[in-house]
Amino acid sequence: MAVEDLRKSDMMAHLLDALDDGQDIGHYGRLVFAMIARHFMDEDELIGYLQKDSDCDEAEAKSLVRQVEGKEYNPPKRDRILEWQHQQDFAICPTPDDPDTCNVYKDLQFPDEVYEHISSYYEQKAG
Repeated sequence: MAVEDLRKSDMMAHLLDALDDGQDIGHYGRLVFAMIARHFMDEDELIGYLQKDSDCDEAEAKSLVRQVEGKEYNPPKRDRILEWQHQQDFAICPTPDDPDTCNVYKDLQFPDEVYEHISSYYEQKAG
């Protein structure tokens, strides 16, 4: 069910397909994938998907997942994804010229804690 949910986002479907094909989705591709997929998969499944990347072994996958979870990273906004995409060869967002794509907050429903964390961040920043 989790993978089906993730496929509601064209970008996440693109990343899942690339991983299933064993492609190297780049450091930022793996980071974006982990930041989003951790809300839909358990840790073992997420680590398994990251290891499908031809340039990511088990130790690196575990380290990335622990970093993302430890720092409680929120899923990135579209502009951050596009910024990171310019720093690597693999296209994280398959259609960057379409302003309606790669906005995971539009495409996916995250747990309430994600939205609460974001709200809390902006309240602290404004205060």
